[in-house]
Amino acid sequence: MESVKTSVAPPKGKGKPKWLRVKLPVGQKYKELRSTVEKYDLHTICTSGSCPNMGECWTEGTATFMILGNTCTRSCGFCGVKTGRPDTVDWAEPEKVARSIKLMGIKHGVITSVDRDDLKDMGSIIWKETVAAIRRMNPETTLETLIPDFQGNTRNLDRIVEANPEVVSHNMETVRRLTREVRIQAKYDTSLEVLRYLKQQGINRTKSGIMLGLGELEEEVIQTMRDLRDNNVDVVTIGQYLQPSKKHLPVKEFITPEQFKKYETIGLEMGFRHVESGALVRSSYKAHKHIL
Repeated sequence: MESVKTSVAPPKGKGKPKWLRVKLPVGQKYKELRSTVEKYDLHTICTSGSCPNMGECWTEGTATFMILGNTCTRSCGFCGVKTGRPDTVDWAEPEKVARSIKLMGIKHGVITSVDRDDLKDMGSIIWKETVAAIRRMNPETTLETLIPDFQGNTRNLDRIVEANPEVVSHNMETVRRLTREVRIQAKYDTSLEVLRYLKQQGINRTKSGIMLGLGELEEEVIQTMRDLRDNNVDVVTIGQYLQPSKKHLPVKEFITPEQFKKYETIGLEMGFRHVESGALVRSSYKAHKHIL
């Protein structure tokens, strides 16, 4: 059998492999949404995170919004969100997000947040109220909530269950061996327990995501996928890690398109309903399809 190159080492210069080159967003729908976002000063992860799939997602009526501020209580080695003492909770935020979704005409919204370990409820009340506000103002909009682990606290997780979004996602981010380095204040098994509990409590569609290029082995990626399936996770996203700044973990390798395709095939054979696997895939990529 012909061997397939699974990855390439990061070049010494600033260049990236050709499969990581991003086309600028185009299209009338994208231009209209961009104009709306700028006119009303709306805040989306799509724009603030310079997501490579922004044009595609917006054209399909999908956008991602972050709640509970922009300062996280955790200091994960991969994440570009600043760490520190967060601002006080904005209790008007649920209505603001719901209004943004209405103004943008979003068909499928993805809501995420920073970790708020400083709060007794870890932000779960705002989470529940945000989903409720979106439902009131945008009854036809479907929702995915990309939640933190809430330290595995089931009382906080129950608020997400009660909100009952179409999809609940929680990212593993990496393989077991690298979790302590990549997600300093998180635990691999806690994340699995969160996903298992959500499914047990009746969430229709659960989802998780992992990043590659941090030094993980193929068998470790496959084991992580197996762990997710063993806990009845329906959807998995697999993408390339890119270093947000020199202060963050370095990219150890760039995974080839052929290897991403291999993981997609393996995932579908395992029984996942959807597998999004590719260099530019992010957690919310093709999110509107994951409710099906």
